[in-house]
Amino acid sequence: MVKSLLNPAPMVQAELEDLVGEIRQCRICVDRPRGRPLPHEPRPVVRASATARILIAGQAPGTRVHASGKPFTDPSGDRLRDWMGIGEGEFYDEARIAIVPMGFCFPGLDAKGGDLPPRRECAPAWHDALLGRMPAVDLVLAVGLYAQQFHLGRRVRGSLTETVGDWRAILDETDGPKILPLPHPSWRNSGWIKRNPWFEADLLPVLKGLVAARLQAPS
Repeated sequence: MVKSLLNPAPMVQAELEDLVGEIRQCRICVDRPRGRPLPHEPRPVVRASATARILIAGQAPGTRVHASGKPFTDPSGDRLRDWMGIGEGEFYDEARIAIVPMGFCFPGLDAKGGDLPPRRECAPAWHDALLGRMPAVDLVLAVGLYAQQFHLGRRVRGSLTETVGDWRAILDETDGPKILPLPHPSWRNSGWIKRNPWFEADLLPVLKGLVAARLQAPS
């Protein structure tokens, strides 16, 4: 007990684990939905740790992640790991990287077969409490427009391209954890990447450096 009081990390981690357990049992989008209820059984996907320095703030799980229960187990995950310059071992090291999407459950498909937007129930119900129990986070990768709107607020530019394009200023102006806006790593965005060569030439080397610095073992 004395050790826990001197070092609050175990206490925070215990609170965080309890909270994550509650999230994984969440049924708000079925029992008290905002609009149409979730069209299938909920399967919230989230990874959090009181020691993680990197937070990946994504959109919502897709069909493969809904089936696996593990985030980014799809081609988008392969591309995101390539962008970050890390392998699966580091990516899924929960003690160092947290993954908190804007919607915890696969939202279903629209009429064209694309993923619906993240559910609106998740962030108001859980995100403040969850993020407040991750005191070590000092880099947020805001993946996609919904995550950027939540984490950047009024600092979001007119479009995703403008927001990601202004990444240097956003990194510099961030109070608290650094925030780096990214497009979604879906292969549907390959055209966007080709039209914006500065993303791979300028932003990705900085992203890899920021990630590497935070994954280094303390000396």
